[in-house]
Amino acid sequence: MHQFFVEPEQIQGKQIVITGSDVNHIKNVLRMKAGEEISVSNGSDGKEYRCGIEELREEEIVCELRFVKEEGVELPSKIFLFQGLPKGDKMELIIQKAVELGVFEIIPVASKRAVVKLDKKKAENKTARWQKIAEAAAGQSKRRIIPQVKGIMSFREALNYSKCASRRIIPYELAEDIKKTRQIFDNLKPGEDIAVFIGPEGGFGNDEIEEAVREGAVPITLGKRILRTETAGMTVLSILMYHLEQ
Repeated sequence: MHQFFVEPEQIQGKQIVITGSDVNHIKNVLRMKAGEEISVSNGSDGKEYRCGIEELREEEIVCELRFVKEEGVELPSKIFLFQGLPKGDKMELIIQKAVELGVFEIIPVASKRAVVKLDKKKAENKTARWQKIAEAAAGQSKRRIIPQVKGIMSFREALNYSKCASRRIIPYELAEDIKKTRQIFDNLKPGEDIAVFIGPEGGFGNDEIEEAVREGAVPITLGKRILRTETAGMTVLSILMYHLEQ
């Protein structure tokens, strides 16, 4: 079943009105007809609104609400991914897969070793594109919320922002003791918000790791092999999903 996102105000009692680019997608790409059923989410309350298409107008699709499904598909903990800016288009893949794995927010980080340097205008354009990728991934994976991609932050800004989480972990190539890593994951409890810091190519600098530790972040190892930046985040998120899924 196809899922679409709407703003909360587009859900009025038994009537749901879809507007924007989804209108063309429903009419001309999916070629859906009146009577067919679709799934709608407002991106914030975690509910699925199951409805039937009533009328396909030129600039909007009018639907009738059939029932509301409140059973959650979201993880019981909010996971914040602080991703060091990677080269090329890797960030797009990282965002797509992070959303599929249940991330709550993605925060791009301009860390010390990040090769990519963006001026204000380019950063805004990139963030807007990344948000669209997050929305598409949320729809494809039947998420009930659209994870937000925040504006690019410095490492210091990211550390300050991560104080919203009760747990902060940072994979580090010089960290040791895989047993400690297992223990940290095993001790996670549903409902604890978790911040995950992933370095860019070349990882975080030693001074950044020291600063993060002073702020309460815990360095962990992900094994004896060096993982690419686009692999490390997916590895951590996969482990978190396994431990937290209910």
